[in-house]
Amino acid sequence: MPLNPLPEPDSRLARFKGFVSGSIAFALLFSTLIAFNVLQTASLVIKIFSPWAFRRVNQRMARIWWGLCALGAEKVYGTKWIMSGDEVPMRENAIVVLNHQEMADITVIFSFARAKGRVGDLKWFVKDVLKYVPGVGWGMLFLDCPFIKRDWTADKDYIHNVFHNILDYDVPLWLMTFAEGTRVRPEKIARSREYAEKQGMKPLEHVLVPRTKGFVASVQSLRGHVDAVYDLTIGYVGGVPTLWQWTKGYVRKVHLDVRRYAMETLPEDGEALSDWLVKRFEEKDRLLDSFYSSGVFPANLGA
Repeated sequence: MPLNPLPEPDSRLARFKGFVSGSIAFALLFSTLIAFNVLQTASLVIKIFSPWAFRRVNQRMARIWWGLCALGAEKVYGTKWIMSGDEVPMRENAIVVLNHQEMADITVIFSFARAKGRVGDLKWFVKDVLKYVPGVGWGMLFLDCPFIKRDWTADKDYIHNVFHNILDYDVPLWLMTFAEGTRVRPEKIARSREYAEKQGMKPLEHVLVPRTKGFVASVQSLRGHVDAVYDLTIGYVGGVPTLWQWTKGYVRKVHLDVRRYAMETLPEDGEALSDWLVKRFEEKDRLLDSFYSSGVFPANLGA
């Protein structure tokens, strides 16, 4: 089953300090984000003359703000990252698949992407409603992020148009995919296991059966532009934090397992790609089972 939520500190003083530091961090990050929204809106003038320069300006703003989030965790709060698995090259174009436990997962990716020179190049599959939200939602509108309604019939043409723009302008990217489609909860695990059993699939304990259509479309559309697929598995220590707990500085250690698959090793057929992704989530399930038992990710998954 999913890891329990991260508990609040027992000490009243520690909770008060967390509230104060979290409030300061939130005020700083949100105010700068709104300021960047204003600058992004102004950058529309640049787009009239040079779509390439427009994208470059917005990429730099994303790199600054997302990098600030990563630096805050690493330098101010002293969050440590324990990496395992495969080494990945600097500034490589990739499709990134990861498990989704809480919104704090996103901050984990900021630090990993910053270390690999890609923090300004993240493109997220995000819910369509977020584009109406000031700050994060408005910012993503300027970054070629695909906003989806979770209805493949409605989303398909729009997603292919986003990919077309990425290819036309040779946009550097890590395309982030939470293939489970939602954050893991015990009741969702139960429904996922029921679905898996009906479909003759292996029921999973710690992750959900992935939704594969978006992943298949991404691989098939971006071959030749993307070099690899990264399969990331996030493991928290002591419980899964909320984004607010992360902002308060309660997260001191995070484990991240990385598996790199060169694009040429992936199947081309859609059904085979779908099966490939399901296998990766079966491996994630075994990884997390081992992590929750031993506190570390295994170097070799075995059979």
